[in-house]
Amino acid sequence: MRTLYLDCGMGAAGDMLTAALLELMPEPDRFADRLNTLGIPGVEFRKEKAVKCGITGTHMSVLVHGEEEGADVHHHDHEHTHEHKQEHTHGHEHEHTNEHEQEHTHEHEYMHGHEHGHHHSSMHEIEHIVADLKLPEKVEKDILAVYGLIAEAESHVHGVPVSDIHFHEVGTMDAVADITAVCLLMNELAPDEVICSPVHVGSGHVKCAHGILPVPAPATAFILQGVPTYGGGIKGELCTPTGAALLKHFVTRFGDMPVMKTQAIGYGMGKKDFETANCVRAMLGESEDKTDTVLELSCNVDDMTAEEIGFAMDRLFEGGANEVFTIPIGMKKSRPGTLIRVMCREQDREKMLRLIFKYTSTIGVRETPTHRYILDRRTETAETPYGEVRRKISSGYGVSRAKYEYDDLARIAREQALSIEEVRKLLEDV
Repeated sequence: MRTLYLDCGMGAAGDMLTAALLELMPEPDRFADRLNTLGIPGVEFRKEKAVKCGITGTHMSVLVHGEEEGADVHHHDHEHTHEHKQEHTHGHEHEHTNEHEQEHTHEHEYMHGHEHGHHHSSMHEIEHIVADLKLPEKVEKDILAVYGLIAEAESHVHGVPVSDIHFHEVGTMDAVADITAVCLLMNELAPDEVICSPVHVGSGHVKCAHGILPVPAPATAFILQGVPTYGGGIKGELCTPTGAALLKHFVTRFGDMPVMKTQAIGYGMGKKDFETANCVRAMLGESEDKTDTVLELSCNVDDMTAEEIGFAMDRLFEGGANEVFTIPIGMKKSRPGTLIRVMCREQDREKMLRLIFKYTSTIGVRETPTHRYILDRRTETAETPYGEVRRKISSGYGVSRAKYEYDDLARIAREQALSIEEVRKLLEDV
């Protein structure tokens, strides 16, 4: 199994993740050149050698209209995503006095101390920017999903609808650049599984125009709900909202590095120097067998119809549940009931709980962590006289098996007026 392990012992930011993943590519310089042909408005990527604590790695700079975020001032003013009123009252200008600043400087939503045109982009405008880049469909979906996590977090923090969230022009392009680069790299590297260490978020406080905020910043803390994190002796913000959102979107599970045969190692460097190497380390390799930890969330109901339970199951699957199933049970006073069990990733716990309480009549949910052993799974698509047919292939622990995608079998069966079994035989003869 192709496994990517991310060591985020010094936090994570978009530029650091970009640099770490770039070093895993066979031809990193050529891929860096490719990034500059994407046509992100006003953006230029620069790949630079960097050394931290004697380790050589890569630093990726993103220049917007020829200038790098935060490069010209030590204590720079910046502006978080904010509610866009008719009058632009920029009430969220921050002045960082913290030591760390990671020098990837919150690749989101900044405003320099020097003058720029004050154009702001909404999520709708972000979608247009991404659409104009002519990226593969999967990469485009990944970018918008990551941006959606950031917008949702800012919406929650500022108490306004996502539709009212606007991004400052320079910070927007910087974030779009980092997110696009990471999504493209993940698409190229195509790991079957992404595992990440617990995330070091830093410690201390950030001085703001309207007070002192704790680290991690509110938006980062919101995104990292359900993710194992910790603080430390380093004063400052080690994990940015963009870095947090990228991890939340791509990481399969968080935990220790698995047993794997490493094939490539990448170091993505920040600018600041510390006693600890200021980097994200990415390791790409092969692991033979796959294990992970999932949560089993269970509840009992005795006052829902079968249709209502079916509707709830559909919503849970749409919300990202690994599995949802029911078991008929006997309840108090011999009432027939249903046990609803949801299997999900640890980072999806809060979302699943909200969905369970919303779509079922339960007033309590039980949680059981479960360690599972699973086969490596991939999907192949074959061209047949009956159109494209997907086949799921599973392997590991000395076994291998394959199964046609039911939806494709059903489509051919309807079109050809055949049974499912007859379609299977037809495909085996192709």
